[in-house]
Amino acid sequence: MIIPQTICAWMVLVAVAGVQAFPTFHSHRQSINWTQPEDDWEILSIPRSIVPHVELKHLENRTNAEASISDEEFLERLKRIKNNTSKSRMLWYDNTPDGLAYPPFVDKALKLFNLKQVSYEIEHSLLSKVSCTACKAGAGLLLHYIHTGKTEGEIIKMIYQFCSNLNIQSPRVCEGVANLFGTEVVYVLQRTPLGPNEICSFVIGDGCEDTYNPYHEWEVVFPPVPKPPVMEVPVPKEGAPFFKVLQISDTHYDPHYVEGSNADCNEPLCCRLSSGRPANPNAAAGKWGDYRKCDTPKRTVDNMLSHIADTHSDIDYILWTGDLPPHDVWNQTKQENLEIIKETVRQMTEKFPGVPIFPALGNHESAPVNSFPPPYVNQVENSIAWLYDELDVQWRRWLPQSVSHTVRRGAFYSVLVRPGFRIISLNMNYCNNKNWWLLLNSTDPATELQWFIYELQSAEFSNEKVHVIGHIPPGHSDCLKVWSRNFYKIISRYENTIMAQFYGHTHFDEFEMFYDPADLSHPNNIAYIGPSVSPYYDLNPGYRIYYVDGDHDTTTRLVVDHESWIMNLKEANHYDYPIWYKLYTARAAYNMKALRPVDWDNLISELTANQELFDLYYKNYWKNSPVRPTCDAECRKRILCDAKSGRSHDRRHFCSELEAKVDDESGKSWKSWIYRGLSNSLNITLSAVQLVL
Repeated sequence: MIIPQTICAWMVLVAVAGVQAFPTFHSHRQSINWTQPEDDWEILSIPRSIVPHVELKHLENRTNAEASISDEEFLERLKRIKNNTSKSRMLWYDNTPDGLAYPPFVDKALKLFNLKQVSYEIEHSLLSKVSCTACKAGAGLLLHYIHTGKTEGEIIKMIYQFCSNLNIQSPRVCEGVANLFGTEVVYVLQRTPLGPNEICSFVIGDGCEDTYNPYHEWEVVFPPVPKPPVMEVPVPKEGAPFFKVLQISDTHYDPHYVEGSNADCNEPLCCRLSSGRPANPNAAAGKWGDYRKCDTPKRTVDNMLSHIADTHSDIDYILWTGDLPPHDVWNQTKQENLEIIKETVRQMTEKFPGVPIFPALGNHESAPVNSFPPPYVNQVENSIAWLYDELDVQWRRWLPQSVSHTVRRGAFYSVLVRPGFRIISLNMNYCNNKNWWLLLNSTDPATELQWFIYELQSAEFSNEKVHVIGHIPPGHSDCLKVWSRNFYKIISRYENTIMAQFYGHTHFDEFEMFYDPADLSHPNNIAYIGPSVSPYYDLNPGYRIYYVDGDHDTTTRLVVDHESWIMNLKEANHYDYPIWYKLYTARAAYNMKALRPVDWDNLISELTANQELFDLYYKNYWKNSPVRPTCDAECRKRILCDAKSGRSHDRRHFCSELEAKVDDESGKSWKSWIYRGLSNSLNITLSAVQLVL
């Protein structure tokens, strides 16, 4: 029974409070007097999906880069550029006898650059102090020239010349990146009150020191409704009805993929005519894709969808977790990305007629990539309405009219799928630390998290179970620390309501755990991270099938089991015959009783202690790629810590015990070191005694 006063208090909180943000302060760094426009969006005024959306057809019949460069070479290049007196000299040197025109700390930071490591870390989202130093130098340069009056054109030219002269990328990639991203970066940095330390701490997280940043400290508001007693999650009933669910993620369909083109180019994406001719036959792109930096050819996408339609004709609904365009991020346009979205929607509609599809937005759908300005950025040239309005049109094929308002606002929505079962799709780009617009204000962009709480509270009142879908996993290093921290609290508060989460983005086959923030011994949720269709890179293409507890009186709505399917790209190219096969089934492969949070938590413990089991997990993690790298102790710690920490940039909090166990097993801990030392000493002593005797 719902108490009327409680509802009124909850409505007032949502309508008036929104989120609690710490006070902001003026800064001398601002060069433009910019104030964020007010947002009068009212959560309680929008319609909700309250009519079951899916009629299940099968339910009644079913039960159960370039060469490395040293620091010395890098500094030598800087000297050559500085001494260059031609007209093409870089803009970040003034025509003064003293030479450098940026602050001393930038000069110092530049000397610490290791370009190869920075490039690797950015590409793999494994950012360290090296990337932090590079970030501060770059941010310092940009802010310095913005505040000394350089024009947007001059700054864009400087970005291009810096990138090109230091061979960070090819000249055409540098030009594309500078032109595509430069205007947006200048716009944001002109208006942010933050300095290099605050910017880089905000963007990089763990890799930089934790700089206090009052502009980006905020807390969501929960309704004045006590958290219900935590219900023990039972093992789903054997033989009960279930839903069969397909997850497709990270398609990265490349319409310009060309068989036989250069797959080993020096750009972020290869296997195109523009990649040049291959240096030798081994460098040529395969017919069905390539393990190098190449995305998915159309024939592979078509073949996979046909295989799924034939092999899994009894799918009840599909989770489509984003990233449709390819990785050619330096030359994308809004129109080209929209065409790829429209074409892939047509493919899905043709291959799966009548099957409900629940999409989530990836970070590659925008142009430029990662650019998702919140609703208060409403200028025509900067607004994201071009994408969200089209998504509303395309997604309307599968979603009810009631979600149109939130899709057009922020590309998120909530749908009642079946009686007592709801799917909520989140736009995870509002937690993306590569989304420059969040530097202006990261406080619950688009009011998405507050809306999320409202939907979950309404679901709790209605005794509905919820599945959450999105693209970027909330524990991934690409997700902002403050956003992830608030999200983690929401998951904990509504652990009786949220039964599972589903994401993509990483391209690997993995998962993330969630725990009670006040009691890390209590696992309360699981995020499934589905494999990518794209082989980018060193991967086999793949997709995931879930079996979800279905419609019956004691349903848990948990994932009962899941299986990953892949195509061996090497064999497909060799025999010109792609074969999709089931790589593994979770419960059988890992000997799991069920797939409850506690079962996944137990699996992490077993993976930490059992090298053979971890090797199996690692093979599945890489989708059985024949070119996967070896995994040492550091690699093992990183992968297990990724699984353990559903809250981003907080690995020390979650992983110290796990890492100590791995170190202990691999002989890297102090305990093991001392033990080995004593053991060696004892062996030497015994050998000496035997010699004497």
